[in-house]
Amino acid sequence: MGGFFGVTSKNDCVMDLFFGTDYHSHLGTRRGGMAVYGPDGFQRSIHNIENTPFRTKFDKDVEELKGKQGIGSISDNEPQPLLIQSHLGSYAIVTVGKINNESQLINHAFENGHIHFMEMSGGRINATELTAALINQKQSLVEGLLFAQEMIEGSMTILLLTPEGIYASRDRHGRTPVVVGKKDDACCVSFESFAYINLGYRDCYELGPGEIVLVNANGVQSLSAPRREMKICSFLWVYYGYPTSSYEGVNVEEMRYRCGKILADRDLGCKGGCAGCPGQADKQTAGNTASADAIHPDIVAGVPDSGIAHAIGYANKSGIPFARPFIKYTPTWPRSFMPTSQNQRNLIAKMKLIPVDALIRDKSLLLIDDSIVRGTQLGETTEFLYESGATEVHIRPACPPLMFGCKYLNFSRSNSELDLITRRVIRDREGENVSDELLADYANPDSQNYQEMVEEIRKRLNFTSLKYHRLDDLVEAIGLPKEKLCTYCWDGKE
Repeated sequence: MGGFFGVTSKNDCVMDLFFGTDYHSHLGTRRGGMAVYGPDGFQRSIHNIENTPFRTKFDKDVEELKGKQGIGSISDNEPQPLLIQSHLGSYAIVTVGKINNESQLINHAFENGHIHFMEMSGGRINATELTAALINQKQSLVEGLLFAQEMIEGSMTILLLTPEGIYASRDRHGRTPVVVGKKDDACCVSFESFAYINLGYRDCYELGPGEIVLVNANGVQSLSAPRREMKICSFLWVYYGYPTSSYEGVNVEEMRYRCGKILADRDLGCKGGCAGCPGQADKQTAGNTASADAIHPDIVAGVPDSGIAHAIGYANKSGIPFARPFIKYTPTWPRSFMPTSQNQRNLIAKMKLIPVDALIRDKSLLLIDDSIVRGTQLGETTEFLYESGATEVHIRPACPPLMFGCKYLNFSRSNSELDLITRRVIRDREGENVSDELLADYANPDSQNYQEMVEEIRKRLNFTSLKYHRLDDLVEAIGLPKEKLCTYCWDGKE
């Protein structure tokens, strides 16, 4: 994913920029960067933050950078901000998103006078540099931003730091948020709405899909009107978003409570719909039996950190006590460094969670995680609980089965959709070539194929029972119309 923060002030902005950017550390794990504009022009600093938090790496830069305007970035991929000099003038640029037609756009740039691109490790082109190349093909920054948004297949939200202020361009379908905060002597531009609260800013403006604004210390000016169609990423509420943030007026923590409540409602009113409960074996016999009679968990728990609020919502509704049977070791694991290697990811996921024997041994647990992607980590967590003495582990993912890799926000690091446990199960059942119609049937929670897929996942990962959140329930928990939400990773609909 990735996040950004920008400040334009009547006074030096570096401390606000430093803390505002740091507040986006949950969105990226590889690169951090800041650029400022001041009396000496543009200054920039970029660091690798894979093993060290943003604040530690940028402590010295805060003393050296000087300026009244700046932008910062936390990234999972390319180093940024980039400093660009072109016929449109000099500017710094950061982006969040994903380009799916990279080769086509590179060739288009070469055909229109662009001479070369810097090559990153692995032969990739920096997506932020490519975005700048598109912007520079037009005669103004606004025209260039509009052109880039039209040309890019995927999603791209862009901040430009210029001498006159910060240009912010939300991606054309509004898959990621952009909000403006204001205080007496400054304005900020942020991905996360909570990032400026402790810095004294108040909510000022939320960009619409595809909207372009110019922000300076006095306020915000809309330069290109928002589009009507919006497809904001639903996974922001399920996983990516920080609990104190709100998107389109919907708070993340509150949504997760509703999500857990609805999961509990489904269990309490279940007619044999979850894999592993008695009703799965004999739906007619269990037809009048609520799953409260089928499963008897002693506690409800959430996988730290994003599963905790979902679990609280479930516990509040069901009356089953909420507890923490394992604790995240925050002194040295304050954030999730997730390396590329699957083996390293699995080891780190295990090392940062410490079991509480008294809350596990001889207990039946109902565990809520934000999602199941590959299934590896949750399967190992389940085995870890059994080895620690748990008698049952019931799993309730806070979203539907992931059926498609994200095309828009680099959500999944998967090289293939077969990295998804759902697609591996479907391949094993149906063969290599599966039609869109058949995939749609597997995504339908009322179909026989869906039920059998979920049961197979339950068996493979050794859960006592497994019931996913339904997509219609997830939409209800968010509270926005479905047509305004991107649900591609679950139903394949763009």
